[in-house]
Amino acid sequence: MKISFRITNSMSTLIRNDLRRPHPFAAERVGFVTCRFGKSASGRLLVLGHTYHPVIDDDYVEDHRFGALLGAEGFRKMFQVAFNQEVGIFHVHMHEHSGKPRFSRIDIQEMSKYVPDFFNARPTVPHGALVFSHNSIIGSCWLSKKSKATSISEFNVVGRPMDISRGGH
Repeated sequence: MKISFRITNSMSTLIRNDLRRPHPFAAERVGFVTCRFGKSASGRLLVLGHTYHPVIDDDYVEDHRFGALLGAEGFRKMFQVAFNQEVGIFHVHMHEHSGKPRFSRIDIQEMSKYVPDFFNARPTVPHGALVFSHNSIIGSCWLSKKSKATSISEFNVVGRPMDISRGGH
């Protein structure tokens, strides 16, 4: 299935600015984007970035094996949002460079553990993970708890300037 992710330019800027903030001990910041969904006329799944949720400093766990590690409370807050609203959860972090980012081995290993758990809060919608760079985005989407990750094939940043990037990771 082809998947397109759409986000406003203002939300993209908000996310990048938040993820660039220093943390007292974590090497990087993480956040979540809640999403709504639609279908294009051609049957493509449209993932629509709805709200950005930054993670507060107290929800990080100090563990230097990872750039950032969230405690249970950080995830619980997002589960509650998904439980109360009909939204998907997309975990997001940033790689500090220009050009198309890639998921690291640790990113792939860890997201394959936590993304399926998002279905415990809202089993009827897709969930996933995103990586931003200074000027690009990549992502993976799970259509169900038991499915494998599918690369998001297209990103549309809507607003001025508008940007469309194609291709998975």
